[in-house]
Amino acid sequence: MMAGGAGNSELLARGEPAAAGDDFYLPPPLPSAPGTIVRTQPAVVALSAPGMPGVVPAAATRMMYVSSDTHDAPTAVVGTYLQPTVPWTGPGERPLIAYAGGTKGQGDECAPSKLMTQIVQYQPPADITFEYDLLAITSLLTRGMAVVVTDFHGLGTPDVHDYLNRKAQAYALLDAARAAVQLPGSGLNPGTPVALYGYSQGGMASAGAAELESSYAPELNVRGAYVGGPVVDDEYFIGYNDGRSLMAPATAWILNGIAADYPETRPILDAELNDTGTAILRESLGKCAVPTGLAQAHPNTSEWTTTGEPITAVIDRNPALASAFAEQRLGTLSPSIPVLTASAANDEGAPYAPVRAMAAAWCGDGVPVQLDANAEIPPVSGPVGTHVMTFFPALIASQQWVTDRLAGAPAPNNCWALP
Repeated sequence: MMAGGAGNSELLARGEPAAAGDDFYLPPPLPSAPGTIVRTQPAVVALSAPGMPGVVPAAATRMMYVSSDTHDAPTAVVGTYLQPTVPWTGPGERPLIAYAGGTKGQGDECAPSKLMTQIVQYQPPADITFEYDLLAITSLLTRGMAVVVTDFHGLGTPDVHDYLNRKAQAYALLDAARAAVQLPGSGLNPGTPVALYGYSQGGMASAGAAELESSYAPELNVRGAYVGGPVVDDEYFIGYNDGRSLMAPATAWILNGIAADYPETRPILDAELNDTGTAILRESLGKCAVPTGLAQAHPNTSEWTTTGEPITAVIDRNPALASAFAEQRLGTLSPSIPVLTASAANDEGAPYAPVRAMAAAWCGDGVPVQLDANAEIPPVSGPVGTHVMTFFPALIASQQWVTDRLAGAPAPNNCWALP
């Protein structure tokens, strides 16, 4: 049942489940308006219980809403709205944080709306991920801010999750905010102050949303964007991490998303990938963010191709692939809102050089940008590397920055240091 009819309005008002189990994630025929709520059901965030210390201080609602895919066609995305149990003590009405999570993987079981109900997802023999974003989300909720968390396009729903797709994940984030301000009982409204927030994959989504909000969702009252540890250029990311076993699945997830979104690239990839490469993409399609498997056993992408070239060389000499990857690059548009970017100069996963170039490009267009390079964080490799470590010290600074933007304080910037 779709939003807009009397039946669905009554359903939303009662807060009754619209579907049971995974049936919730199967979309009906969709209306065309982005941000339209399709269905809702109550959700329970893991560890939340009345009276327990350290609980998530919110009531949760899972919702399916209409968004747009990378070609601007309607698609279904699921997200979770979190209503704080503590008051907002800042100026004006309670604000909304549109939250984009970090990398969880490409399998449907990795969707944040599922992970938030169980924290850890495990598939034998060694595929495991957990909802680490709850740390930041809980901190925002304790400030009295409402939070809506998008699953991104294709996580949980039948579509392939197009990992690190610039437009699709930006749209999913903006449409999550659109849906939240319409949700009956939320106390929000179309004029509610909104801030975009994300780290890692979520940082790329937040950056993309900051670039697109004025043209795609101009009715939203967006006050600023926190862009933490973003991937700026998918092809650069692949080349930068080629040969690193921990990052090899991410390359497979990107290629799976490109093949799903750009049908003209499928025969090219079919011809260019050898049996090993094909098997890696197939296996990675259903994996979460800390898998072990074929990709880790063959981290050099030259092992994936029929010619023995790295994937970046294959991209560069195939115009259809090169065009699809060019569409994923940030920094070609400029936000109309202030931005805080935090990225470690020693980041071993999401490289710093393109982040700095993106910030400089925005500065050149007059955007108030604060770039925190976090140079004091040492280079660390392994499962808990510099990229992961930077997430934690950035929490306090980023959330205070967001609080200040919602309070209407002038945005700081250090564009003077970015030629």
